[in-house]
Amino acid sequence: MIFIADSGSTKTDWRIVTQDTVLGQAQTAGFNPMYQETDEIFQEINDVLLPQLSDKNPEAIYYYGAGCSSPDRNKRVEDALLRAFPDAAVFVEHDLLAAARAVCGRQAGIACILGTGSNTCLYDGTDIIDNVPSLGFLLGDEGSGAYMGKLLIKAYLYRELPEDLATSLKNTYNLTKDGILDTLYSSAIPSRYMATFARFMHDKQKHPVIHGMIYENFSEFFERHVVKYEGHETLPVNFVGSISYFFSDILKQVAKKYGLHVNTILQSPSQGLIQYHQELLQTFGSPKKA
Repeated sequence: MIFIADSGSTKTDWRIVTQDTVLGQAQTAGFNPMYQETDEIFQEINDVLLPQLSDKNPEAIYYYGAGCSSPDRNKRVEDALLRAFPDAAVFVEHDLLAAARAVCGRQAGIACILGTGSNTCLYDGTDIIDNVPSLGFLLGDEGSGAYMGKLLIKAYLYRELPEDLATSLKNTYNLTKDGILDTLYSSAIPSRYMATFARFMHDKQKHPVIHGMIYENFSEFFERHVVKYEGHETLPVNFVGSISYFFSDILKQVAKKYGLHVNTILQSPSQGLIQYHQELLQTFGSPKKA
């Protein structure tokens, strides 16, 4: 029995898997070791995950997470998991590899994450061979829910929204300038707060101003990331994440402008990861580093 964890900055989906069966699932808050230390991650696992597991003990845990992009950051997550599951083999990988494995399988392609944050890679069917860097919430995250939220909130605070939108936004979230800034700058994960406004934009996406912001968000994403990859004109472009899933119509419109072929769009990589790891278990008979 193994656990597969797919973690973004907002939530973590956990799957309990054997070589031919999914035994169960659980959910916790998301983790990001760019912002969180081992103790905070362990506390969520101990308080929220363990009560959902009915004393299930995995042989191995395959954890794919946002921010897991260096040995030091990965170790923060690994140490938290080992504290909770001392007998398990723990493998911590970047969520970008999860996206590539889920949507590309063993085929070459461009894999993209569009959720709270954003990232992309060029995948050769086995490994990530190129990655235009994701610069995170402060400098990048084009295409993401957080970036979309920033576009909306800046327009609101700068008094650039039409009155009908501004009033609706203010009433929906009970917004004040000080409240926005206090929440944003006191938050441990500010991208998570900004991404909450993506729901409003989804509900209002037919409004020309909101449609224009969403279009701008995806245009910046394609220009600064996807078109930089060699072969982008012919390779399939695949997506994982709630933003790509719920805004797929506009995403495809923008991709068409750049001559890109959108293939797969998944809300979550979980099913693709389950299939990937079950095939490994069937091939090798016991857990191993993927």
